Amino acid sequence: MTITTEAPADFLVFLDRVGAALDAMFTGDPRPYAALWPDRGDVTLYGAWGPIEQGRAPVTRTFDWVASRFSDGVMEPYDYRVVAVDGDLAYTVGFERGVVRVDGGPRAPMVLRVTHGFRRIDGDWWLVHRHADYPPPDPRKG
Repeated sequence: MTITTEAPADFLVFLDRVGAALDAMFTGDPRPYAALWPDRGDVTLYGAWGPIEQGRAPVTRTFDWVASRFSDGVMEPYDYRVVAVDGDLAYTVGFERGVVRVDGGPRAPMVLRVTHGFRRIDGDWWLVHRHADYPPPDPRKG
């Protein structure tokens, strides 16, 4: 993990909660991840399967749909490439990797590249943005 700024201890604890919540998503349970998002109209999701949502209710409804597609998943430890914190705002850039069953199909590896945005609100850290996609091949590596 590359920490580009001094990350406060409470933020690192929150990142552990995010990791555990994503583990639950891979097994089909969206509740822990949804609980990490504040009830605000400015939270956003740019999902790996295409949905783009704004506002807590649409974002967390999408998490219900995503989790309903997953089962039997096991996630590797989150691969943070960048963790940056500046006052009450933070972001992470990295990869989510694991083995999961999607839509009842065979268990298969899954890799997502993910950027998360965070905000400290009334003293607590919250997720406020997620942008994820499947990394395309690097055309420079023929």
